[in-house]
Order: sequence, then structure tokens, then C-alpha cells
Amino acid sequence: MADKGGRMTAGADNSQKAHTSGEDRKSRTLRAADASGNNRAARAAGANDKSRTLRAEDVGNQNRMVTLADTDRQSEKTERELRKIVAPLLEWFGENARSMPWRSDPTPYHVWLSEIMLQQTRVEAVRGYYDRFLTALPDIPSLAAAPEEALLKLWQGLGYYNRVRNLQKAAITVCERYGGALPADYEKLKELPGFGEYTAGAVASIAFGIPAAAVDGNVLRVIARITGCEGDITLTRTKKQIAALVSKMIPADKPGEFNQALMELGATVCLPNGAPLCDVCPVAKHCVARREEKTHIIPVKSPKKARKIEEKTILLLLCGNRVAIQKRPKTGLLAGLWEFPSAEEFLDLAASAHAKQSEDLTHIRERISDMGAGVIDLFPLARAKHIFTHIEWHMGGILVRLRMPFGNFKWASADELRHAYSIPTALSVYTRAALERLEGDPT
Repeated sequence: MADKGGRMTAGADNSQKAHTSGEDRKSRTLRAADASGNNRAARAAGANDKSRTLRAEDVGNQNRMVTLADTDRQSEKTERELRKIVAPLLEWFGENARSMPWRSDPTPYHVWLSEIMLQQTRVEAVRGYYDRFLTALPDIPSLAAAPEEALLKLWQGLGYYNRVRNLQKAAITVCERYGGALPADYEKLKELPGFGEYTAGAVASIAFGIPAAAVDGNVLRVIARITGCEGDITLTRTKKQIAALVSKMIPADKPGEFNQALMELGATVCLPNGAPLCDVCPVAKHCVARREEKTHIIPVKSPKKARKIEEKTILLLLCGNRVAIQKRPKTGLLAGLWEFPSAEEFLDLAASAHAKQSEDLTHIRERISDMGAGVIDLFPLARAKHIFTHIEWHMGGILVRLRMPFGNFKWASADELRHAYSIPTALSVYTRAALERLEGDPT
């Protein structure tokens, strides 16, 4: 019995184990099913997330497309409005264009020369220089061959002397590559020294009738006001946007007249300083800045940095009928021009008290005498100031009469000072003083 009972007990245990094993398998099956369900749920959630992400991207793309479409529509509207100014602007220019020698004879060389001279310089100031320059250098080959001293003397008073140096560099290139005649090709013009997009556009359109934009400060101001553009016109991005607009406006049959008309409007009506003359503007009804009363804030320009102030004392060293001059360095401000010697310190003798003036004059006398020159007498000259783009010169002056020349200076006569050596306009007060003394004019 016991054995039988034992066997019965073992059978019961086996039955129990079998039952337990079945439950384990069921449990594992359920867990697997749960895991599978979780995986399916996770995959479904991932799919939903991905779907939502794709839908969000679609919405973002649609929003961007809407924004681009709005931008395109606004651009098209701006272009349509700008095309409306072409006819009235050309009509106005035909009736109001100022008479200028380069307009009456717009050969490529004449247009080019005038455009370079007019950069940073008023029209009325340029007229005399233009005629004198062409008398001396009537064509591109003569410009290419001109001695530097003669070239700088012809340019004296116009300032920004790198302009005339680049003018000659370009003339030399034109002679070497194109037989002495400017090429009737905008891209080739743009490659020449000193040209760039504006000058290339002006010469191409005015001299050759090529539809190319010529966007200078006047044009930037006019287009910014007409379109209501509040972008900073000193930034390249804004300049390119305005140039692109102008390019689409240019009438194919009158590109030169159109470019000149825009520039003329900016120079005489849509003024840079002071209120624009909207009452006489031929395109006033199309002007957004006028309509929105924003002409006082458009165009937008970032403020200029404060100019650096340099102080110096100019020395007019006279010996007999000659005055000492020296050449400036080949690079930097007023490179290669002639100047009077100067002291780094600023002695404002004209405004000094008598005792201080006497002390400073004695100091200068001793310094010059130490260099081996006998000083006859010396006296103070007027103060002067000259403003460059980034620098201001504040100057005092002293006239010194010497018994003998000294140093490595060039001793120039009055005639040479007038006709041979280029003295910058910044020193014009002292140039006049030297000439008056050399030529015996006490006034």
C-alpha cells in the first residue's frame, strides 16, 4: 500500500508539475502576447508620431510656401509699381536735364572720365577739371602714357587720388587688351581697375546703349523712398536688392537716359540733405515714403564712426624765392603727393597768449637751427582744418625764413608750386600763404 501510495503520490506530483508547466507556458504565452502587443502599440505610436511629424513638416512647408508666395507677390507688385515711373521720369528728364559737356558728347572715354570725377564730387566742381583734363589727355592712349606727376597735378583739388591712379591703370589695360578703346561689354568693363558694377553700368548704358543698372547713392535713395524700403542702404544685401529692381525697370531702347534720369532726380529733387522736393517730383504719386510720411527716415543708413582727429603744425620753410616741400609715402592717405614739412605737435600760435607764443616760436627756432639752418625770422600762420572720410586734420602753421636751404627737401619756386607739384587741397591755406610770400603779395 505504501508503495502503491507512494506511486500514487508520485503520480499526483507529476500531475501537479504538468499543470504548473502548462500554466507557465500559458503565462509565457500571455507575456509574449503582451510584449507583442506593446511592440505593436509602440510601433503604432511611432507611426503616429512620424505621421504627426510629417504633417507638421507639411504645415511648415506650406507656411514657408505661403510666405514665399507672399514675398513673390509683393515683389511682383513692387516691380509693377516701379515700371509705372519709367515714362514720367524720362519725360521729366528730357525737359529738366542739366547741360553737361559729357552729356552732349557721350563717347565712352568721356562718360568714363566724368563718372570717375563725379564720385564724391559735385557736378559744378567737376566741370573745370573735366575740360582741363581732356585738353591735356584727349584720349585713352594719352592717359595711359601720362607721367604720374602730370596726372596728379591735373587731379589736384578733386581728392580721392586713388581714382586717378586706377583711371590710368585701366587705360593701360585697355590699350594692352582692346587696342585703346573701351570694350562694349558690361562684364569686360567690370573687370577693369577702378570700375566695379556702378561705373561699368554707367559706361555700358550711356555710351553703348546696353541695358545695365548704374546704382549710385542717388539711385539708392530714390528707389528706397519710392518702394518704402527700410533696409540699410549701406549694406551690400540692400544694394543688391535695389540693383535687381532697377535692372528689371530699364527700358531696352533708352537705358542710358533712364539711368541718368534716376541719378538726376536724386541729385536735384529727391535730395540727400534736407527735405526732398516732393511737390515738383514727377513720380511723387508712386512714392511710398511720401505717402506714409517717411521721407525723413528713408533711406535708412547706419551711423558713421566718429572721425579720428590728427593735430599737426605745418612749417613753411622759405629760403629766398623757394619753399621746402617733401613727398608723402607711396601708400596711405594722399599717397605720393607733395606736402610742406610738419611737426607732430600742434602749436596753435595764432590763438596763443603772447608769452606762450614767444616760447613756442623760440622752441621751433631752436629745433630748426639744430638741423643746421640759420633762421632769419618766423611768425605764426592761421589755423586750418580739413575733413577726410575717416580723419580730421587740425593744423596750426609757422612761416620760417631761412638763410640757406637744408635737409633732403625739394625747394620749389612759386611757378613750380602752381604748375608742377601736386599739393593736396587739405593744405590750401598754407599753399596760398607760401605763394603770397614767394610772389611778393602781402595780402
